[in-house]
Amino acid sequence: MEKLSFKNGDVSLQAVAAGPHDGPVIVLLHGFPEFWYGWRRQIEPLAAAGFRVIVSEQRGYNLSGKPDGVSAYALTELVSDVIAIADQLGREKIFLAGHDWGAAVAWSTALLHPQRIAKLAVLNVPHPSVMRKFLSTRPRQLLRSWYMFFFQLPWLPEAVFSAFNFRIGSRALLRFSRPGTFSEEDLAQYRAAWSQPGALTGMINWYRALFRTRVKFPDKIVRVPTRILWGERDAFLLAEMARESLRYCTNAELFTFANATHWLQHEEPARVSELLIDFFRS
Repeated sequence: MEKLSFKNGDVSLQAVAAGPHDGPVIVLLHGFPEFWYGWRRQIEPLAAAGFRVIVSEQRGYNLSGKPDGVSAYALTELVSDVIAIADQLGREKIFLAGHDWGAAVAWSTALLHPQRIAKLAVLNVPHPSVMRKFLSTRPRQLLRSWYMFFFQLPWLPEAVFSAFNFRIGSRALLRFSRPGTFSEEDLAQYRAAWSQPGALTGMINWYRALFRTRVKFPDKIVRVPTRILWGERDAFLLAEMARESLRYCTNAELFTFANATHWLQHEEPARVSELLIDFFRS
């Protein structure tokens, strides 16, 4: 793997890359509380299939830039990072895949810049309109999203998350995934990323910005080919939101995993890689 650096204005975006330089570009976007490492099991299979794989560390995370202020983490800013990467690679269109918050950014990029996305793959996060609808109409989903409201508080979320060598973050990964999904070595990698100066505030500012800024999409319908992958044992998001998201796409398909949780690409790495390769090749 190679290490790359991109720029979007004053924000540096670190990334790892693999695969042929002239291959079709796939950008993989991680979610909270991960970094590029969250896609580590997909990088080699995708590269071996002939794709140029770029796994960005999104702003606020690990070694990427951590701009001050909540507004720097608005969805429009996060989307602009994806477009900046595509521009600096010299690619008019890219394949885009995201998990968790990375999926939210991927959905938003396809809605705001459909001409730049050849195909879209999302893991375990619904279309933005579906998320908003379920948060406002389904008490079960509101309860599952309690932490999003806790993250609105100043400084306290960072203090709780970092206490006792990041016990909360480590336990959350272990508790809400299948047994054996995350090893002690994996947790050490995450703790090192969370320990980067300013990282916790940058990461949590994504949630703060979500509540303070509203993105107006010119069209709520995703008009690029879309593949949704969903672990049905997700403790954070109701599985019915995956099916509902299909209604907001002109050309979409859903693959569900009955025994997988929110951490789908970790638990079913080979099948996720296979479904991405099949989709982006076709």
